[in-house]
Amino acid sequence: MKKELKKNNIFKRFKDSIYTRSINPKKERDRIQVVFQSLALHLHPTMIPEKALKFSVTWGLGGMAALLILLQALTGILLRFVYQPFPGKAYDSIIYLKNNILFGDLIRNFHHWSGTFLVLIVFLHLLRVYFTGAYHDKRQFNWVLGVFLLLFVIFSNFTGYLLPWDQLAFWAITVSTSMLFYVPLIGDTLVEMVRGGSEIGEATLLIFYNFHTSILPLLLLAVMGFHFWRVRKAGGVVFPKSESDTENKLVTTLPHLIFREFVVALILIAVILLFSIFFDAPLLEKANPAFSPNPAKAPWYFEGLQELMLHFHPLFAAIIIPTFITLFLISLPYLKYDSKVTGIWFLSDKGKQTSKISAFVGLIITPSLIIMDEYFFDFSLILESIPPVISNGLFPFTLLLLLQTGYYKYIKIKYTTNKAETIQAMFVLNLIIFLVLTLTSILFRGEGMALTLPWN
Repeated sequence: MKKELKKNNIFKRFKDSIYTRSINPKKERDRIQVVFQSLALHLHPTMIPEKALKFSVTWGLGGMAALLILLQALTGILLRFVYQPFPGKAYDSIIYLKNNILFGDLIRNFHHWSGTFLVLIVFLHLLRVYFTGAYHDKRQFNWVLGVFLLLFVIFSNFTGYLLPWDQLAFWAITVSTSMLFYVPLIGDTLVEMVRGGSEIGEATLLIFYNFHTSILPLLLLAVMGFHFWRVRKAGGVVFPKSESDTENKLVTTLPHLIFREFVVALILIAVILLFSIFFDAPLLEKANPAFSPNPAKAPWYFEGLQELMLHFHPLFAAIIIPTFITLFLISLPYLKYDSKVTGIWFLSDKGKQTSKISAFVGLIITPSLIIMDEYFFDFSLILESIPPVISNGLFPFTLLLLLQTGYYKYIKIKYTTNKAETIQAMFVLNLIIFLVLTLTSILFRGEGMALTLPWN
């Protein structure tokens, strides 16, 4: 009872201090403080559990993602004053920005690197939510919103990739949009819709520009606001609950949470600013449709798919497998689990053990299969009398599903894991496979997309 009265008194004094300053702000400083406090408490609850303040609970990833989206919007607005979305002028406007506008190069670099960091941080935020079990019950649909936010961020970055209209951008978008050709029945129509014609040209640039500066930002802000509202409605971030009142005590959002968010924001801005000062955003020579660089690669976040296309038929690598992965991610909260652990990293000691094993298996098996496929065997050559969509598509895809099913059963039986722990082990395995594929394409694919290993 005394603890409850003490908590209520703290809350009452906190409200009274805000109310007094808001009714009778004596100084300009007080008025500014009232506005700041009102905004902060509109976005946050007045009181939060003290344990939720630990940095290791969330790593500040959600707040960093929100800040980066705002920085993208601000720097994007500044760039719009100079940029001209026409093939004959786009590249020249970037050169003019770099050479003739005060801090123009810095603003462009800041926009580029904040966009890159945004993709990475939203991806890491999704992993943090999954590995702490923050997707059960009231948070199920919010997980789905998070998946769509990641897709919106990727496609926002993707549509901005073309805007410099240099060789890197032109051919990266050419490679990426060509993947749509393999969508059954409607592939050609989809490519023409995305490009505004059969080739990358003026219509493509205008479509990408409008999506990048208008449609996707509005979708992103709307879904992000709804996402944050549902987080607050669900009770905030998840953390291990305790029956002890002292461990579950509440503290005021101001200054405890706001101060931490402010420090994280300053550090993030400083890191991006340093990147922007020392590393220029990529810019090659002006786009030339008649000359393709070797190799021509997709944007880095699609290079995992491009690597996969070297080992599977494009229908499976670019369409079926990504669709499977997306549907699997969306369905994760709605699977029937025999336990719903939240707030604990990797669910349990057994969950940590099987995740480490899966990560090790992925790190060993994936490079081995890449090297074997590159140098020793090719299903399409072994089964050359069979159509490629079967010999290099359906056959290896079915084999992959059988191997993954076998691994699922092995983990479940060998380590007596529950369903949540077993699915987590499979999640880690496929995550590592995807990361290895992406890094292989980025670091070890040279001319003609040939594998260039360090000892070659």
